Amino acid sequence: MQIGRTGFALAVTAMVPGLALAANGAASMEVEAATRAYLDTLQGTARATSDAYFEGGYWLLIWGTLVTLLAKWLMLRTGLSARFRDWAERATPRRWLVPALYAAPYAVASALIVFPWSFYTGFVREKRYDLMSQSLAGWLGQQAIGLGIAVAVGALLMTVIFAVIRRAPRRWWLWGAAALALFTSLGTLIAPVFIAPLFNTYAELPAGPVRDRIVAMARASHVPAAHIYLFDQSRQDKRISANVSGLGPTIRISLNDNLLNQASEAETAAVMAHELGHYVLGHAWQLIGLLALVFLAGFWLLYRLAPAILARWGGTWGVRDVGDPAVAPLFSALAVVFFLVMMPVMNTLVRAQESQADLFGLATACEPDGFASIAMKLSDYRKIEPGRIEEFLFFDHPSGATRVRMAMQWKADNRVRPATCSPLR
Repeated sequence: MQIGRTGFALAVTAMVPGLALAANGAASMEVEAATRAYLDTLQGTARATSDAYFEGGYWLLIWGTLVTLLAKWLMLRTGLSARFRDWAERATPRRWLVPALYAAPYAVASALIVFPWSFYTGFVREKRYDLMSQSLAGWLGQQAIGLGIAVAVGALLMTVIFAVIRRAPRRWWLWGAAALALFTSLGTLIAPVFIAPLFNTYAELPAGPVRDRIVAMARASHVPAAHIYLFDQSRQDKRISANVSGLGPTIRISLNDNLLNQASEAETAAVMAHELGHYVLGHAWQLIGLLALVFLAGFWLLYRLAPAILARWGGTWGVRDVGDPAVAPLFSALAVVFFLVMMPVMNTLVRAQESQADLFGLATACEPDGFASIAMKLSDYRKIEPGRIEEFLFFDHPSGATRVRMAMQWKADNRVRPATCSPLR
């Protein structure tokens, strides 16, 4: 019986475990060497700037929380929140409408109080790191649009939440969480069609190799690909982005012009295959379910803590009870602390989804080098090689080093292009 070279090698390594370990060790060294070759392309000032930008974000989380808490305390301590409520009650005899009217001055005042912080973090700092493309006028215009959306959404949400509190005083935390989860689902549904176009112009991606590649991958993955949109992110910043957004009839595939202009076809295919993975793996629904559980925990804490705090300081603030819309700053303050504490948990769960989408993207586009090189390009605003604890605490996506290593491992495990890969032109 004759044995080919491959069969002979397999037989020998099976009979001699040491050889198998040596082979695995050699493969591992090859993966690490390939990974290091990519990571070492980011050196000197470029790496220092990338690290400084991302690490500065750690402090922004703390300071941003303190700024928010200060803003909410000011609204309560000065009686501003109570005055907004009094105005709303004078403006309408309908009790159910009071929270909706309260939401407008509350949202505007909140935005104005924290505006210096928002201006520094959202404009000045981004300009300093050369990530912002927008003029000050353009940035202010989009802030105004965001504020308008916050007023509208806040009015609807507060109407529902305070109606629930009035009608279910013992179970409002349960129904409030359900209502917020429903709003999240509706937001995911309508955002691609009604919200995103307020900030960017969306147009069909022109015909060509990039579109053909995306369509081929989408069809192979059973993702609706009737429309593939290109949007003008470059008017705002220099970040690379793409998504498969929406739910049901609003699902659409989109990529920004930064990706199209800064990435090769292989890199673009790797990014788009990753985004298709989120859709195929049902990550939007999983995330909504996860958020529903987080909302449940958060509302339960509000239910337990808010009454005790109001019993101590509510009279000073002019806030009557948890059913009074003037309690909104207290709710917001407790929520921001809760989400800061929950951040590592949320990041870990989202990071797991991102890793799943990475693997799906590698198996779909079969562009490990494209995937690795685009991960390196993201280092403009993401630290490329954090420590393990650092990545656990602060990264909601796998780090660049993790992604490059995954790509090189996939490349080592798939020497021959699998038949399931999307067609190459």
